[in-house]
Amino acid sequence: MAAAASVVVAVGTATGLLTALGDDDDAGRAGPQASRSVRLDALPVSPSPSLTSPPSAEPSRSASPSPTARRATPTPSPKRTSARQESRSTATGLYRHPDSQVLDWIRAHPGDPRQDVIASRIAGHPAAVWFTDHTPATITARVRAVTSAGAAQGRVPVLVPYAIPDRDCGGHSEGGAPDLDAYDAWIDRFAAGLGSGEVIVVLEPDSVAQSECLSAGERADRFASLARAGRVMKDADPAARVYYDAGHSGWHAPAKQADWLKQAGAASAASSDGVFSNVSNFHTTADEVAYDRAVLDSLGGPPGLGAVIDTSRNGNGAPADGEWCDPDGRSLGRAPTLTTGMGRIDAYLWVKLPGESDGCRGEPGTFTPSYAYDLAR
Repeated sequence: MAAAASVVVAVGTATGLLTALGDDDDAGRAGPQASRSVRLDALPVSPSPSLTSPPSAEPSRSASPSPTARRATPTPSPKRTSARQESRSTATGLYRHPDSQVLDWIRAHPGDPRQDVIASRIAGHPAAVWFTDHTPATITARVRAVTSAGAAQGRVPVLVPYAIPDRDCGGHSEGGAPDLDAYDAWIDRFAAGLGSGEVIVVLEPDSVAQSECLSAGERADRFASLARAGRVMKDADPAARVYYDAGHSGWHAPAKQADWLKQAGAASAASSDGVFSNVSNFHTTADEVAYDRAVLDSLGGPPGLGAVIDTSRNGNGAPADGEWCDPDGRSLGRAPTLTTGMGRIDAYLWVKLPGESDGCRGEPGTFTPSYAYDLAR
């Protein structure tokens, strides 16, 4: 991945940055916080009649529908919009999943001198759940397992669908669905697992900011699929909050990013609650707040659009040399919270799990205790 990119690294068929118990609302303090990650193929899968038989073959993309055709979806009713707005004020906290790579390490290393620091500052905080593999037969059940657990606790899960075709432009996290028709069908099944409670969806990191690797036609088709994805999720769960890729403050100019975001549906209440930034990167929260507000100003759209910021590794800001792969001298950022006290900033999230390697301190996407300890101490 290029140095400017978000440094999203996926590994295996179902690795996810997961987290799930309490939500720390002391977001005002920067410094060591915690989160955690999980393999989604280890999550319980609830059988469903629609999932017991193999999925039907999805058509190949020999003739792509036009972006206009893909966007033809009804505008949400006023009732649906008001339900989303109400959900912003009724959220009780973020969900921390009980299984993760970091917890596996803690259980397996009870005598390690780093364990207490890693357990308290990383494993104790909520983080996002990533869905990185294109497996249509199980995606609904895997999503439902997370959202139903969050609903049972009265907590808000953060989900990251990460299966767009040509993901990461063939870099460390290459992969995804075989084509956009298959991706659209996968999104339908993803949305079917959302349930009716509040969830936050961080939709496809790098999919907008890194789209320059695509031709103009390919980019238009991708943006149409992203706009469709947001609409499908909001139709399936009116309480879902969907955020679109704004890159980060060290990448594209706000106006350029906003222009792409408009094409991807981020300015429409039918598909979007706003933007996300800094996923897997290191830029300071202050820089991201200013950048996200500038993007939102250029984006336009309904006044309720906001931003969520990945603060998992930005406690010391970005390296001066632009290094993106497990750089030295970084630290944990603000704790995940839905209460930021900042206008138009809806949440600070740990989207990237602190301690999961970008590929230099350990295998890409795997929990690396030495790196986690350096971030947390």
